[in-house]
Amino acid sequence: MKVILNKDLAPLGEEGDVKDVATGYARNYLFPRGIALPFNERTVKLFESRREEIESRKAQKRTDAAGLKDKLESLDVSITMPAGANGKLYGAVTSQTVADELAKQGYQIERKRIELAAGANIKNVGKYKVVVKLYESAAAEVTVNVLGQEIKTESKSASAARPPKRRREEPREQLVEGGEAPAAVPSADAPAEAPAELPAEIPVGVSVEIPLEDSEEAPEEEEAGEPVEEDSAGIEPDGDSR
Repeated sequence: MKVILNKDLAPLGEEGDVKDVATGYARNYLFPRGIALPFNERTVKLFESRREEIESRKAQKRTDAAGLKDKLESLDVSITMPAGANGKLYGAVTSQTVADELAKQGYQIERKRIELAAGANIKNVGKYKVVVKLYESAAAEVTVNVLGQEIKTESKSASAARPPKRRREEPREQLVEGGEAPAAVPSADAPAEAPAELPAEIPVGVSVEIPLEDSEEAPEEEEAGEPVEEDSAGIEPDGDSR
């Protein structure tokens, strides 16, 4: 669908330009907002009558763009970013980053008007040329100085040399059910109890009496009496020999 722009609309065009757009885009967006009018005989005559006024505004825009070009090219734009020792940035400088820096200095430039070198983001420290599109073919070439802010990190050797923190030992005794404290748990550093004394080695050839247990009584030995002598006839001798 052919329309005539009633207002400037980047990047579509400027006031008075004739453009071909989608029908839905024209009916749902351009016409309701007064940005464009349908291209027909009546609207063509309307813009012909406004031609001189439109050209006067364009001339003023060219003058303003030339003045802005000189101001931007004289700026000292410096951007500091975290970087490593080799100059590689932790992140990147984008067109939005440059737009934010220009805004700090009082220049409101749309991000889409800023073009970085080779169309890529800046990822290393150094000086770069950034193109800022202004009006029609006018563009400013701004020098951006990207500075690196080195982030110091603790070396592994320093952390290894640091002695480990001693852990505070908590008491191991805790009350159990009933209010009685359990026996203390022996520490790993406590000396172990000495084992019961073991009998020395028994030399060979020495007999040792081993007492019986209490449940078993030793048999009593018969009392040894005086031996009774018997004569050859088997008669006990009498005390008196008659």
